[in-house]
Amino acid sequence: MTVDDGETDLWLEVMGPLRVRRSGVELDPGPRQQRLVVALLLAHAGRTVPVGEIVDALWEDPPAHAVNVVQRHIGGLRRLLEPDLAARSTGRWIASDPAGYRLLATAEHLDLLRFRALVRRGVAAERAGHVEEALSHYVEALPLWRGACGSMPELASQQPAIFGAVDRECVDLVRRTADLAHRGCAVRLVLPALRRATELHPLDEALHAQFLATLSADGKQAEAIAVYQDICRRLAEDLDVGPGAQLRQAYAKVLRADGTHGLPGAGPRHRPRDAATTRARALPVPTQLPQDLPRVVGRDEELRRGLDGPDGGPATMPILAVDGQPGVGKTTYAVHLAHRLSAAYPDGQLYVDMRGFAPDGPTDPGDALRGFLTALGLSDAEIPAALQARIGLYRSALAGRRVLVLVDNVRDAEQARHLLPGAPGCAVVVTGRGRLTALATGFGARLVTLDVLSPAQSRELVASRAGVARTPAGRYPVDQVAQRCGGLPLALAAVAARALPPAGDALESRVRTAFSWSYRVLSPRARRLFRLLPLHPGPGIAAPAVACLLGVSVAETRAPIGELVRAGLLVERVAGRYDSHDLIRAYAHELSVEAEPEAVRREAAGRLAGHYRQPDLVGRR
Repeated sequence: MTVDDGETDLWLEVMGPLRVRRSGVELDPGPRQQRLVVALLLAHAGRTVPVGEIVDALWEDPPAHAVNVVQRHIGGLRRLLEPDLAARSTGRWIASDPAGYRLLATAEHLDLLRFRALVRRGVAAERAGHVEEALSHYVEALPLWRGACGSMPELASQQPAIFGAVDRECVDLVRRTADLAHRGCAVRLVLPALRRATELHPLDEALHAQFLATLSADGKQAEAIAVYQDICRRLAEDLDVGPGAQLRQAYAKVLRADGTHGLPGAGPRHRPRDAATTRARALPVPTQLPQDLPRVVGRDEELRRGLDGPDGGPATMPILAVDGQPGVGKTTYAVHLAHRLSAAYPDGQLYVDMRGFAPDGPTDPGDALRGFLTALGLSDAEIPAALQARIGLYRSALAGRRVLVLVDNVRDAEQARHLLPGAPGCAVVVTGRGRLTALATGFGARLVTLDVLSPAQSRELVASRAGVARTPAGRYPVDQVAQRCGGLPLALAAVAARALPPAGDALESRVRTAFSWSYRVLSPRARRLFRLLPLHPGPGIAAPAVACLLGVSVAETRAPIGELVRAGLLVERVAGRYDSHDLIRAYAHELSVEAEPEAVRREAAGRLAGHYRQPDLVGRR
């Protein structure tokens, strides 16, 4: 959008996340308070914003100098919009008057004013009986609304009332456009905006009834059924009520259009049996699981635990959270388990590698959801841009279906949380290097920790993979490799792949890479601790000894120790004492020699020796 004097290309957006652009380049609106000030000016769209309203939006308990702070923010915004503005000049974009401040923008500069101009044209055309013309103006206006007005995560608890008023304008237009679209047989044009509107108003039954009718008119009966089930669940959980007459009637029409017969008012717990099967037929059945191994050695007990049914009742969605150090075989175990469980989930299996410790960064949950939604049969045009919108659509698409979801290699529970289905019937397996306790406390997940293999299991894995005969001559090299690899399945498999021996090259490649991915995501202090830990003699180290290695207080060791534990590079086998696998320790020693100056290593070792020479610690490690 070009400004009328042709000197600047400025475009301002407040109908969704706040954006300020000049010549196509997005500008940083500044710190939290300044962002809120500019959002207020934009939302008022040319009307004066009283200073008192700005102050009330910025503070619950305004300081004595509040007006001065507002003036500084206004000055910062003026310079943002006009970088060459002379000192103490008001500029051309923000006017001051005795009451407050006003943005001097037009429909060529601001999305909200552009939106209102299109709505006025549409209303005029509609009154004149020109339905198609009106619909074209409305459809052009709706994409300008990208979400909650001025939505900024840091302002979630302090949204000004004007933002809600703007959102109501948008939702009103959505309703109006949907009615007109049904008359003109153009329902598909309004579906994206209807989705946004229902996400913003998740308990608005009239709006959801309109959404059901529009989905059904576009041939999306399966999604309409899922949307109905979802709002019924929310009404029951949040308000302890069932669906009203308008919503039930809309659902009954969906069922008739779908050829499904049953009680029109049936909710998610009492829906007709045919609804679920009809929905399953309407969507494809994804089969995304990676290739399975014919047998997984040494995990019989863990597989039995994973194959057990959920501990809760029929409303429970089973979640299994698998953790363990790098190379311990989490993905192999989870994939094998998922293949064993797949028959119980006939509506499909979804898989994503979240690359939690990859050097180029983890997989974005929004991208993972896009892949899942595509696999479930939705087109690109049907997938919303906002993360929360994708989550809602994903859960709606899975409602009433039995799908197994494998979320592999997460960095933490937060990365997995967005990918959990919202209703019973599905199952989830999550793997990560750190213990995923938050999934247990927040979602009732069962936790399974994979440990290294026993010597006997290690020998069995190597022999089975390498095809070595179980004879005395064949057992000797197998025993040597099993001992050297310390029971770590990744190392054992890498060596077996080289058909025995030598083992060195295999460990140089895959095993070192697995460890390096965990190391690279550590903070500088945690990396330094990892490099210094090999200086400690013997297994197991306590926090006071860690503090001596780093030359810091015990309290300052908690964060780096926690990082190493979460990354799977340390384990707490005994309360208060930490250990690592021999191969991880060897990798840390290599890094220590490469990256730590010898003087630093000697100094750290000296501090550690001094620590253990204390009278009450002699003979202890």
